[in-house]
Amino acid sequence: MEDKTKIRLTAPEMSALWGQYQNDTISICVLSHFFKKVEDEEVRPIIEFVLNFSKNHVNRLKEFFYKEKFPVPVGFTADDVDAKAPKLFSDTFVLMYLRNMSILGMAASSLALGTITRPDIIAFYKDVLVSFVKLQDLSKDLMLKQGTYIRPPFVSTPDKVDFVKKQQFLKGFLGEKRPLTTVEITHLFINIQTNMIGKSLIIGLAQVAQNKEVKEYLLRGKQLAQKHMDLFSDVLKKEDLPAPMAWDTAVTDSTTKVFSDKLIMFHVTAMIAAGIGNYGTAMAASPRKDIGTRYASLIPEISLYAEDGANIMIKHGWMEEPPQTDDRNQLING
Repeated sequence: MEDKTKIRLTAPEMSALWGQYQNDTISICVLSHFFKKVEDEEVRPIIEFVLNFSKNHVNRLKEFFYKEKFPVPVGFTADDVDAKAPKLFSDTFVLMYLRNMSILGMAASSLALGTITRPDIIAFYKDVLVSFVKLQDLSKDLMLKQGTYIRPPFVSTPDKVDFVKKQQFLKGFLGEKRPLTTVEITHLFINIQTNMIGKSLIIGLAQVAQNKEVKEYLLRGKQLAQKHMDLFSDVLKKEDLPAPMAWDTAVTDSTTKVFSDKLIMFHVTAMIAAGIGNYGTAMAASPRKDIGTRYASLIPEISLYAEDGANIMIKHGWMEEPPQTDDRNQLING
């Protein structure tokens, strides 16, 4: 019988493994600082759980790379973090950060499982998915226990099944607007929360960034996050629905360097990429035209912000090149 683990890596498999290595090595750096500074004894074991599975992932990823004679990515190392630097984020924020990390991890590993075919890599990503599902459970349960979990809005249960009868269902600019669907509420709520977490994270990273250009970039991101939070919150408030509260107090007053500017820029640009994906999904799930158009108008804005971040990383030699196809024209022309 053919050994299917000896089949060459497909492009999606190569992409997934390379990206996983970047994400796990940056997680180890960030969480090592969180673990050193955590004071809440209920949060500590959750950080330790994530640190351990991230280190396990990195070891297994290296085995894949060695087996495939694939250069091990640089990723992020102990040089990118001072784990002993003063505490930068509150334990409450760290817990929120971990829950958000679980959501992103579940999405990424599910996407990988839908595109990979080699049994050994499928087995790896099943373990990755299980790890993030466990993290979701641990973080959410503790937030509920501590009273820090912000529940999405409640709406009345429908009393009957109905079908859309008028095109008014799609409209939203002129005349009477229909109430928000539960799907639209869900995406608005999620995008407020992710911008809220992003804003707090950016404030902390801006305080400890060393490069002036990076600081200015982060301040611009803080303003964008606040703008988007306000826009989405306004939609909910006009429907008499609650919007999540801000967590700016989650950041301490420390300005001591914790993370390298390279790590800071990668973390922020990765967060932006996830945001663009969230907006695209929300736009597709929002039939009311005013809401879909709002998402559509914001995507180019954050895409430009992401491009400016990439340019900063390229300028300073911080952007590691992902695997690419062969440039046939270059090969032919020498």
